[in-house]
Amino acid sequence: MTDRIILAGILVLAAVYFWATSQIPTLEIGDPLGPKAFPRLLGVGLLITAAMLLAEIIRDRKAQKPAVAAETASGGSTGVIVLAVVVTAIFFVSFETLGYVLSVAAYLLIMMNYFNKRGRWLINSLTAVIYAVGSYFIFTKALGVNLPQGVLPF
Repeated sequence: MTDRIILAGILVLAAVYFWATSQIPTLEIGDPLGPKAFPRLLGVGLLITAAMLLAEIIRDRKAQKPAVAAETASGGSTGVIVLAVVVTAIFFVSFETLGYVLSVAAYLLIMMNYFNKRGRWLINSLTAVIYAVGSYFIFTKALGVNLPQGVLPF
């Protein structure tokens, strides 16, 4: 059941995202792709993710026996969804204030430590910080995207 809820959430998010990208104004001069190209590419990525999840749901439904499916559905999947929604909401709220690097690093660290519970705090922390800093510099320096710097001086 959880996978179907996530699939529905992805489809709703993709629909809202495509509507929001259609509201971006286009200019007749400048880049021929315009400012809508990258956001639309991300929207297509969301749809591809939804299609992959749907294929997995269909494959698992054919492979599982009804008794095993009922046994798996009774697990703590609701807690995972609530955690992901709450942490993502906090991420959105703190994005402007803390800045890209700190909010992304904190988000990744919380999620990675939840899903990778094998005492790998150091690896999870290094991965979260390196990804956050690396992607910040790629977006700001290489691609020229303005991201909030927040409390950090760079």
